[in-house]
Amino acid sequence: MKYTQLGRTGLKVSRLVLGTMNFGPQTDEADSHAIMDAALDAGINFFDTANVYGWGENKGRTETIIGNWFAKDPAHRDKVVLATKVYGNMAADGDAWPNHDKLSALNIRRAVDASLKRLQTDHIDVYQFHHVDRRTPFEEIWQAIDVLVQQGKILYVGSSNFPGYKIAQANEIAARRGGTIGLVSEQCLYNLAERRAEMEVIPAAQEYGLGVIPWSPLHGGLLGGVIKKEVEGGRRAGGRAADALANTTLRAQVQAYEDLLDKHGVEPGEAALAWLLTRPGVTGPIVGPRTAEQLASALRAVELELSDELLTGLDEIFPGPGPSPEAFAW
Repeated sequence: MKYTQLGRTGLKVSRLVLGTMNFGPQTDEADSHAIMDAALDAGINFFDTANVYGWGENKGRTETIIGNWFAKDPAHRDKVVLATKVYGNMAADGDAWPNHDKLSALNIRRAVDASLKRLQTDHIDVYQFHHVDRRTPFEEIWQAIDVLVQQGKILYVGSSNFPGYKIAQANEIAARRGGTIGLVSEQCLYNLAERRAEMEVIPAAQEYGLGVIPWSPLHGGLLGGVIKKEVEGGRRAGGRAADALANTTLRAQVQAYEDLLDKHGVEPGEAALAWLLTRPGVTGPIVGPRTAEQLASALRAVELELSDELLTGLDEIFPGPGPSPEAFAW
């Protein structure tokens, strides 16, 4: 495994991030523990989750599964850089109550204590805001965070799904207040088929020293050889991939992508991950394996070297917006 610094911090993290969103809803606890064992054995030390994972009536279930894994072997916790998120309402669906969501000081305090209990740990390494809160001022958010840092409950703070101007606003206010390092990472939707983050989010992250952690690196399976699987095994795409393939233009792009990689003898899913690892500012993509086999495929991407010819071909099929601000200016 290869490692890098998380943004401008001294924290060393693996170039792949283990996403755990499937733990509980799609992968049972025993298999989830086996995947975490395999990830740690392979050198992945950065685990990402969120308090709402498990979804619906099972919100918090994913954190509980991770906490049970830590309890089985306390040495695991010392080896893992643990990231979770706050924002969503944790009440059972239909039972939402005021102040049980978003980023008020009250909810941050409540949510972090609940996550610590489920995760069976005394601290969270990277506590991430899952979404922007348009009502709560950053002065209040940072005051709440400062208390948690002083208490030793969290070490670093990251954002997720933030636009570029919110990254700037958050860190400018943090700098004015003093005493807080501000945001150190941004988790955003970014992959070959979805490159809008290059317009504002990634430039802002680089300017303020945030590590970029792309989620959905295969765009819901679209970049994982979906057409080939459909033809050879009769396995039809679902979710985001199915919606995308309904667009004839995008389907043609995906077909050209798969043809290009077939020519170079490279697996599509591994190429998509390897491409992200070449992108400026990217710390590492989040991989969310449902099985040990999917994890093994992701691990191969770290060692995969993409030729200049292949990188050029990928850019021709999925062109990005271009440099910022020229992409939207003159």
